[in-house]
Amino acid sequence: MTEVIHIEPAGLGSRLEAIPPVGYLTRKALPIKRNDAEPLTREDIQYDLLYHIFNDNTQVFTNQVPGKYDKVTFRQLYVNALYHSSKCSKVLKDKMLDTPEFAVEFAKIALLTNVGRINTTMAFFPEMKTALRTYHPVPSLQKTDGNAQDAPRIKNCLKSALLASEVKKAPPSNPPEIIARYCSGMRPPTSVVNLIFVLSTHAALSQTMSRTHFDGNINFLDLFIPTNLSSPDRARAFLFIMFYYLEAPTGALKNPFGDELSEQDPAKAPRMHVLSPSEARRENVDLPEELEWGHKMSAQRNIFLQKLVSTDTRTRKQRLTPTSFPEHLNQDRLREGRAMETRHGSTMMARSCITCREALNQSVLRLGPYRRWMMTRASWSNQFMTSPPRLPQSHRPFLLLRPSHGRRTDFIGNWRKF
Repeated sequence: MTEVIHIEPAGLGSRLEAIPPVGYLTRKALPIKRNDAEPLTREDIQYDLLYHIFNDNTQVFTNQVPGKYDKVTFRQLYVNALYHSSKCSKVLKDKMLDTPEFAVEFAKIALLTNVGRINTTMAFFPEMKTALRTYHPVPSLQKTDGNAQDAPRIKNCLKSALLASEVKKAPPSNPPEIIARYCSGMRPPTSVVNLIFVLSTHAALSQTMSRTHFDGNINFLDLFIPTNLSSPDRARAFLFIMFYYLEAPTGALKNPFGDELSEQDPAKAPRMHVLSPSEARRENVDLPEELEWGHKMSAQRNIFLQKLVSTDTRTRKQRLTPTSFPEHLNQDRLREGRAMETRHGSTMMARSCITCREALNQSVLRLGPYRRWMMTRASWSNQFMTSPPRLPQSHRPFLLLRPSHGRRTDFIGNWRKF
């Protein structure tokens, strides 16, 4: 079962003097840890949090690509960023256009990859053969056909989702650089995908964001892990931080996702309600059909792995076991050898056979000995090889061209001129 991080409530605007504990200990502990073919439940991915993030209809974000609307929702902003990525394939773009539900599901998985909850060792299609990744069905986010992507391709798509000004020049790598770009007049200062990358990395390395936007006992990445904080409140805090860095880092504009705390301090995220155990059990509840589909895909994955292992084992045995001649072929070779011995004499060497990995090609046996030998010389890796028949050879006679041929002196002992 997924471990739930319990966070103690703090007072309004309170600050802690000591370094506060966060929900994760290291960056390596953030990704979801599951065995191969094990489904990712709603609690693993925090489905209710993703639902409230992508179902918010507040159109306050500046459209980062030329379009019909100047202000869009976060759902439109994030989906457009993925669609216009240079590493987004044409097949994926067509699927996102044809099925908007698939585009939202893909964006939710991409957001989990963006913050680091899904690492690059995960894949989401059962026919995966590599041992470097593990397959995990996501029943709540795979209700439309075509969501067959793996985490490395998703991350490549995210890394290429940049603004036009960031293609040739490196994008900002920390929150102060993003704020400096905004103050210099760049609207927006960076892409929404790069902003989430920066905030996720910076939150894991420093406690500055915890003290800037929260009261010190939670951090940006704690919004995406299983916790006892309300999912709608965490979604609101996430959207508040997105609007703060993309639209109003100086506090000149009122943040539409703020509350009375943000009115006192424009950088403070809204307060989050701490759930009771009974309230927490009512969030992220898997549906029966989702559990059934997850078990079905896990069984399909296990069957695929069993077939793959049996095929590899059989292939390995065929490569290691020498291929032998059938008995009837041995008799045919014996009769052919005797006939050749009768025609060319008893000094003919017996032809040998070199065993190889592949099965024998029966058609090559019907060729003559010389053609067969030339063929096997050209493709010895998949044909049996026979040595050419050695014909009996007589000794060459020593023929003299003239009586003095080969002699340095004549018959009376004088040196000859050649």
